[in-house]
Amino acid sequence: MIRVNGLRKRFGNNEILKGIDFEVPPQTVLGVIGPSGSGKSTLLRCLNGFETINGGTIECDDVRLEAGLSHADYRRRVKDLRLKVGTVFQHLYLFPHLSVLGNIVEAPVHVLHTPKKTAETEAYELLESVGLRQAARRYPGSLSGGEQQRVAIARALAMHPALLLLDEPTSALDPRRINSLRALLRTFVDRGHTMIIISHSMGFLSGVADNILFMDGGYAVEFGPTEEVLKSPQDARTKDFLDHAE
Repeated sequence: MIRVNGLRKRFGNNEILKGIDFEVPPQTVLGVIGPSGSGKSTLLRCLNGFETINGGTIECDDVRLEAGLSHADYRRRVKDLRLKVGTVFQHLYLFPHLSVLGNIVEAPVHVLHTPKKTAETEAYELLESVGLRQAARRYPGSLSGGEQQRVAIARALAMHPALLLLDEPTSALDPRRINSLRALLRTFVDRGHTMIIISHSMGFLSGVADNILFMDGGYAVEFGPTEEVLKSPQDARTKDFLDHAE
């Protein structure tokens, strides 16, 4: 279970997140939507510990981040959180000097201290699941955008995260690749993963997300089952956004 209560984040005098509340049950997908500047990316960076929160709590399994902790205690909990949360950034950040296989085994070997042979066996299994086993010895620069994205997903899953965060995963994909990605992510959800996905594509989220959170101006404006939010929004701000969305 991922639980966020009263989450606040500010930069100087500018409050970006203004008391966000939501829960993500295990083995489900939450889609996060909203206009630019609504706080979506900041929310993601708080959930993986990249930003220090100024109010409220974030709970992921047995790890609890809360405002007001000492700096040392907060950093310790962030370290524990990052063992449970994987992130696939919009720009992917694959290591260009490492092969596909090297990218995937790097963190398990050096962070989890997984034996290299075990990590490589698991990496090949993940590459098989994303259809790229044959690309194990290639380098990121030789892959297409869609292939690099699948490697980034496999790399994140290699850490066995309780929660996988994805930031705009369809931004560089054509429609055929978007359909393939949707099916791939649902496969991992069916295997037990929990996900939060930021996306501007309502069509993509309608086929992959169980629930939708609509954010605007730093507030969680509307939250509910995907079909209800996308087809019958209750808040006028949600309706206006969806009327102009893809």
